[in-house]
Amino acid sequence: MKLVIVSGLSGSGKSVALHTLEDIGFYCIDNLPAGLLNALAAELDTESRPVENAAVGIDARNLPQSLQHFSEIQDELKARGIASEILFLTCDSDTLIKRFSETRRRHPLSTDRISLAEAVELERALLEPIAARADLFIDTSQTTVHQLRDLVLKRVQHRHSSGLSLLFESFGYKHGIPTDADFVFDARCLPNPHWQPDLRALTGRDAAVIEYLEGESRVAKMYTELCGFLDNWIPAFEADNRSYLTVAVGCTGGQHRSVYLIERLAAHFGNLYPNVVTHHRELS
Repeated sequence: MKLVIVSGLSGSGKSVALHTLEDIGFYCIDNLPAGLLNALAAELDTESRPVENAAVGIDARNLPQSLQHFSEIQDELKARGIASEILFLTCDSDTLIKRFSETRRRHPLSTDRISLAEAVELERALLEPIAARADLFIDTSQTTVHQLRDLVLKRVQHRHSSGLSLLFESFGYKHGIPTDADFVFDARCLPNPHWQPDLRALTGRDAAVIEYLEGESRVAKMYTELCGFLDNWIPAFEADNRSYLTVAVGCTGGQHRSVYLIERLAAHFGNLYPNVVTHHRELS
């Protein structure tokens, strides 16, 4: 049985992630007490009718002592021969506060004495033992529901074949750096197609922009050196039994240079690894 533990901050999209996994055939349970995780796994992993894929939502409504001992709980799963991985959803505090304010939902940890902002930070601290063991982080600060669903499908569903799941992501620095990336590279020093009037409305996937960038020696140099760096270091992460790796390239707006480089990098490494996906954050 393959078990995915879905956790993260309230308002970051845990329900969306669980529903997405349920739609692709996972047996899903939300808000399970962490102390019951091993008992549930034993129930689902019976010889007569085993469940192939399961997902469990664990959040800060758990007893604090259960969360503090989460590493021991997961180690017990491993000792029983049950493979598990953790998908942790995070989000910046300002965005979470805005989401709760707009929907008028009550944060599960807020009270008359604990403000919304305090509840968000308290929850972040309570979930640290789970976050510390996470295999895959997804930062939803600038991610729509549809983008989150697409990311979960691409990463978790692909991961269930075999091998390392590689995500190549473009972004715009003016919209913030993705906090869930393992490697972040800056392409803002390269010639910018934005200043070419006929290219401004296009993206790094359009032929005219590709032709323009391929005519610039600095672009070719950066691409070659990025390939060399990642060719050397991705195998090291794979040898360390990493399940997921995210490589992000940013430019000013996330429309031209970073998109072009991500497309080329994904094409290169797609010939070397079976689970390569792309995500262009600003091209939603």
